[in-house]
Amino acid sequence: MSAHPILISAALGYLLGSIPFGYVLVRIFRGTDVRQTGSGNIGATNVARTSAALGGATLALDVVKGLAPVLLIQNIFPGIPSLAFLAALAAICGHVFPLWLGFRGGKGVATGLGAFLLLTPKAILVVAGVFLIVAAAFRTIALASIFAAATLPAAVWLCGEGPGVMSAGLARVSLFMLIMPALSILGGAGLIIARHSSNIRRIMAGTEPKFQLRHK
Repeated sequence: MSAHPILISAALGYLLGSIPFGYVLVRIFRGTDVRQTGSGNIGATNVARTSAALGGATLALDVVKGLAPVLLIQNIFPGIPSLAFLAALAAICGHVFPLWLGFRGGKGVATGLGAFLLLTPKAILVVAGVFLIVAAAFRTIALASIFAAATLPAAVWLCGEGPGVMSAGLARVSLFMLIMPALSILGGAGLIIARHSSNIRRIMAGTEPKFQLRHK
């Protein structure tokens, strides 16, 4: 396979994933830098501490920026699912290491959700269920995110959504592209979990903030 489809898929995924919607929305509508408040993260959870509406908008846009490059690559290079998986992983990397913010971004949960939504829809339903159950039980978004990310590889396997690498008409394929779907799933989940390292330390210390299901 030519390197051009691989480079296009990686670049498109990374650049779209790098758009820091949380930072931009708070800067436009609040005139502040969301990185200077709360956890310092640019994701929806921290943005919501400034504004619930902006937090919701950030969540939706972060999902879209994960989904968009996958959809585009599926249409540009039909019949080569490995490229769509590459775009998915690149989008997550873009969110976590955004070009526009000195490579210091968010944790990749919403972008990962969007990135794998078209590729592994059944597994995403399982992952979403795990997230909701853990969040309701422990009232900790970070813990729910960690469990959800850790569930993804097993959910993909159990749901039988590990795709064939190429259509039958495309015989030549590199080893990189053969392993790309698995690398995307394992790498994306691993990166999301790694980005929660500070949360993991707080969870173990019992100091991780919990959200309230309702006001008393």
